Amino acid sequence: MVHHKSKQKWMIITTLLPALLLYSIFVVIPIFWSAYYGFFDWSGISDATFIGLANYKEVIMDSIFWKAFKNNIIIVVASVLGQIPIALFFALLLRKSTLLHRFVRSAIFFPMVVSTVVTGLIWSYIYHPQFGIVNTVLHAIGLGDLARSWLADPSVNMYAVSIPLIWNYIGPYLIIFIAAIQNISSEIDEAAQLDGATGLKKTYYVILPMMWTTMKVAVVLAISGSLKAFDQIYIMTGGGPAQSTELLATYMYNNTFMIYRYGYGSAISTMIIVLSLVLIGISQLVMKRKKV
Repeated sequence: MVHHKSKQKWMIITTLLPALLLYSIFVVIPIFWSAYYGFFDWSGISDATFIGLANYKEVIMDSIFWKAFKNNIIIVVASVLGQIPIALFFALLLRKSTLLHRFVRSAIFFPMVVSTVVTGLIWSYIYHPQFGIVNTVLHAIGLGDLARSWLADPSVNMYAVSIPLIWNYIGPYLIIFIAAIQNISSEIDEAAQLDGATGLKKTYYVILPMMWTTMKVAVVLAISGSLKAFDQIYIMTGGGPAQSTELLATYMYNNTFMIYRYGYGSAISTMIIVLSLVLIGISQLVMKRKKV
């Protein structure tokens, strides 16, 4: 028995080792490498000059960085309060495996398959001030006073760019939640029915508590994904106008690849990781104390 367990343990380690090795090479090592280059003044071409914590101090004192972080918080809130509840609603609605339910699930997941660049272009046309669908519909129903340049107006553009992000990433969470619901033991389901727990009562007292760990994972994915949001925003606004839609990732990209401050860009990327860990830690602390 002991020999069998030892053999099983080594089989698991051997199976996971290639994936862990690749993950270390392409994720873990670059993170530390980026943090290391944050201590240098480097254009990416010339020799790097060690400047200590100067880049990190500049990041902390940089008002644009904190403006980008504030914009990222809007994206985080929109993702957590938009993607996850909507995906959960549809998961509860479409958990059966009928042909219609499978078709609707595929339709909801479809935006995830489309290139994010294409998605950004599509929504740029939707929001276009002259021939965009949003303003056209507003004029058609007599609400033309609400029509505006959605991506150029600093009072609404961050909320406008949040909608495509919510729409684009509902699908993955829908699949995760459906899988979690289907993994709930049939014995628990039958016991709940015998106790008279049906409908909303069953959802609240049985399904949601059984899915709570899955929802915590979904929140982690939503936060981490929101803090590295880049391509759609870059296609739709480029971080403008006047950096009103600047995000941490777009600000890091502009500093690194547009003005060739690789050292400073590395410091920004390291700060993004630190802020991600802080926000994820806070979310898990809050959800740990949450009682459903």
